[in-house]
Amino acid sequence: MARHSGGRGWYGKVVGAALGVTLLTTGASIWTAQAGALGSAEPEKAAPAAPKAVSATIAHASEAGERGINLTIDDGPDPVWTPQVLDLLREYRVKATFCMVGTQAQAHPELVKKVVAAGHRLCDHSVSHNTAMDKASQEYQSKQILDAERMITEASGGVRPMYYRAPGGAFTPYSRKLAASRGMRPLGWNVDSKDFERPGTEAIIATVERELPSGPTILFHDAGGDRSQTVEALRRLLPHLKEQGYTFGFPVR
Repeated sequence: MARHSGGRGWYGKVVGAALGVTLLTTGASIWTAQAGALGSAEPEKAAPAAPKAVSATIAHASEAGERGINLTIDDGPDPVWTPQVLDLLREYRVKATFCMVGTQAQAHPELVKKVVAAGHRLCDHSVSHNTAMDKASQEYQSKQILDAERMITEASGGVRPMYYRAPGGAFTPYSRKLAASRGMRPLGWNVDSKDFERPGTEAIIATVERELPSGPTILFHDAGGDRSQTVEALRRLLPHLKEQGYTFGFPVR
């Protein structure tokens, strides 16, 4: 999978904030039991069970079958572009997987909740979108993955991410195993729309149509800059792909 480079200065603003986030241990639950007041008759609430481990192999296939498409939206949520993407998905009755950066989720919890309420799935896309994560220590990788999981879960009101997508595809055996142990299937892509480069709406559409035979998982973005070309490309692609007999679903777990 190709790495995205260039135009990532937007993420530099969040790195400093990410460094201060508290490291969570792999086995720790993100929820804590709430003890009743001293002398209260209410019993102590039990902590939810730990997430069930999933496969650590990188997912590309779709639950929707042979003519299924996995629409994946990266790097948000963003207060300008995510609502526009959600409006289009609602209009065309399409479900998608939103791969969220931890600091963005923390900054815009109302949008995370809207994504969940609309029936879409969440994906952990690390805390600060460092595309060189595979060159970093295991401690750093753990911090980026687990802190983002916590941030997204808290922002959503308790809904955990179901997938983990490494920034720029910078997976390692360790990061895949760690994410899978937390119930997050490593998520790849087959079709890079190149929308992050803003090549023009026509170019984005042409790339998707040309590359779709390679596999069902398409990569788009709803943050990181002006995403007007992405919104217009989706406006035209969604009904067009449906007319061709494709259905939209979620990546395999």
